[in-house]
Amino acid sequence: MPVFITGASSGLGAALARHYAAQGQTLGLLARRADRLQSLMESLPGQHQMYVADVCDRDALHAAARDFQRCVGFVDTVIACAGISAGTLTECEDDFSVFNAIMQTNVSATVSSFEPFVTDMKAKRTGTLVGIASVAGVRGLPGAGAYSASKAALATYCESLRLELKPHGVNVVTIAPGYIKTEMTAQNPYAMPFLMDADAFAVRAVKAIGAARSYIVIPWQMGVVGKLMRLLPNWLYDRLAVNAPRKPRRSPVPIDSDK
Repeated sequence: MPVFITGASSGLGAALARHYAAQGQTLGLLARRADRLQSLMESLPGQHQMYVADVCDRDALHAAARDFQRCVGFVDTVIACAGISAGTLTECEDDFSVFNAIMQTNVSATVSSFEPFVTDMKAKRTGTLVGIASVAGVRGLPGAGAYSASKAALATYCESLRLELKPHGVNVVTIAPGYIKTEMTAQNPYAMPFLMDADAFAVRAVKAIGAARSYIVIPWQMGVVGKLMRLLPNWLYDRLAVNAPRKPRRSPVPIDSDK
């Protein structure tokens, strides 16, 4: 079962690559950082394909996808793991470029990651596309307007895509991680409840992908938190969240773009 993973050089992408490789799957791994990606490739059992590209470069991403298809034939699973995160404030005009970078990487690049595979999956009436959303997309968080908006948009996009492709036998799975131990969350200067190891996350994610779950929060405890957040009326949510800890602001170029 060939699997194509973006954002594979670290974090969730690397953890998923390790898990699938241990199962004997053939992988196409794409990320910006060649040294990290090469180290991961050398650590994995089996023969895999490595692609060094930025997911925001649509042409390069499509070229990598086409090459992997030529190498392995039908690609059963595509996981768009690449993502970036940073605090943003609307009154800080310099943050506009950060906002755009987050939306492009987290939303538009997911679309670009799926595009090359959809026609083949529809023709064969099988396959799975996986988008990585976040519990941070359930409600808007102060200081994280770009990140919350991008993950809310990603989840809604995946839902639309799921409805479009369901009649054609193609699955779309949305995974919303809570706090997972990665380089991205290591930058958070606040306590993170139910913090989960990335490899433990991968075990649960691969199981959910195999079961074609339409939407799942990992870990489950954050799913409960997310459901409660949805139920809160605005006046109560505002009172509870207005002083929530904030993601640090930082430059968008470059920031860690592999989850």
